[in-house]
Formats: sequence, C-alpha cells, structure tokens
Amino acid sequence: MRISVPGLPQAILSAVSSANAKAISSSEAVLRLSEFLGKGNVAVLTGAGVSVDSGIRAYRGNDGRYMNPNYKPIFYHELMDETEKGHSFRQRYWLRSYLGYPPVRDAQPNTTHFALAALLHTSVISHIVTQNVDGLHQKALCEKAGPDWGPARLQQTILELHGTLHRVHCKYGHSVDRNSFQNWLSTANPRWKEFTDEMERTSTQPRTNPDGDVAIEGLGISHSDYVIPDCPSYQDIENSNKILIIGTTLATYSAYRLLKHALELKKPIMLLNVGPTRADGVAGVVKIDMASGTIMRDVARIVL
Repeated sequence: MRISVPGLPQAILSAVSSANAKAISSSEAVLRLSEFLGKGNVAVLTGAGVSVDSGIRAYRGNDGRYMNPNYKPIFYHELMDETEKGHSFRQRYWLRSYLGYPPVRDAQPNTTHFALAALLHTSVISHIVTQNVDGLHQKALCEKAGPDWGPARLQQTILELHGTLHRVHCKYGHSVDRNSFQNWLSTANPRWKEFTDEMERTSTQPRTNPDGDVAIEGLGISHSDYVIPDCPSYQDIENSNKILIIGTTLATYSAYRLLKHALELKKPIMLLNVGPTRADGVAGVVKIDMASGTIMRDVARIVL
C-alpha cells in the first residue's frame, strides 16, 4: 500500500511571498476580521494552530512543513487487524496514547478558544468545524457559557472532523469516557503506571503530539508487554450465567448487540417488558409481556 502524507504543494512552500498574504499590522488585522464577522452566520474551520497557546504542539512549523520528518499516519485497518501483528500494533498505539493523554486532558483553553466561544454563544458564529481532537472548543464554551451548552447542543454546533480523544469506542460500538479508560489502562499496567508517575515526579515527560500520543521509539522502552483491557460490557455478559433484560425495546443497537452476543454464547435469556421489542420472536429469548413494577418486588422477596 502506498502511503501518502498530506502536505502543501511544493510551489507554495518554495514561494518567497504571496500576494494574498501581505504583512499587515495587528490593528489592521483586527479591523479586517471584525468587518468580516460583522454580519454573522459565519462557519469557522480550525486546526492545530489554534491550540498551540494551550501547550499542544502543531503538526507543521511556520514554513508549512511537518516538524516531525518521520511522521507516519495511523491506518484503520492496522488498528482493527485481528492477527498477532494487529495486536502488537494496538499495544504500541495504546502505550503511546497512555503516555501522551495527560497533557491533553489537563490542557486549558486559550484566548482564541474563549474568543470563538463568545462569538458562538452570541450567534455571530453559527458552527465550528475543528480538525483538533483536544476538546478545547467545548471546554471553553462550558467554562464561560455554563449550563446553556449541554452535550446535545455542543455536538450539534461543533463538528469534530477527526474525532475526539475524550471518548473511546470498542469494536462492538460501546463508548466510554477517556478518563475512565485511562484508569483501566493504569490498572491493567501497574508497571507503566509507576513509569508515568516517575516521569511526572522528575519532570521528564516526553512531549505530546497534537493527536495526543508520544513517540516511544526514542525512550528505549518496548510495548510488547502492554495490556489492553477488554470492553467491560462484553465482559459482564461473558462472565454471567444468565441474562435478564428489563424495561427496554432493545431498539438501539448498542443494547441489542449485547443480546446477540449472549445468544452466541448460548446464555439463557429472559426479557421482561410491556409491548413489542426487537427481540420478539428471536429463538432463545423467553419473553414476559408485563410491567416490571407489578412483579419485581415480589420476585425479589421470593428470591431473597
């Protein structure tokens, strides 16, 4: 497979000056941008340069070239590969991410984030499309605008073009907060937790890349013993003897997939719900069509 890293055309990189980018004073720049935004209904596209003042490095320097000449993109097929090679790739990926996530987690919005938040809150800006995965646009809005900006409104107004570092999805569709997953990684890898604690104590942490990982190749460490936790939703199903489903139509696939997995494992399944469900007629599912509130207290009394 041919790997092509996106970059600027050489003609642009080689140009000494540009007619569309003449040097102007900061006061003139403020005036021109103010006039441009004045009528409102402006969509904003942001990139890594917006977060540099928050301590998150950019991919490219002022000359437009990658600052890391050995940069190699991560491919989806490598991350999802079920072979031993794929498992090794995921070990490397998650160790790099484990070491690099704390600075991104702790980063704070800067003046650009807060300025854009104010413009968005007052509807001068209609939407933000960001290439960044750091969540600092959302953090700025929540800090300054408060309860007016809940998760649904944030998701509707800010499009994270390249995803986010703050949530992790397993291959089955289960989603978990990144801070929780970081704790799972620490629990599964106590030696690496000690390693990161020691780096923090001695202020020797490697520099985090803008996509939230660090280059471990120069640290003299191996990822071969790194443990990646399994998805807990599937673990709960796999470790149980029976599955009881209460008060859900199973219309959302995030829940229905757990039922499917239980069926694959040949677990006894009982469903208690009023009305039709996605599992109606599915072999292996015993259904009771009744409201849980009418019988569960008596059930608990008998069982206990």
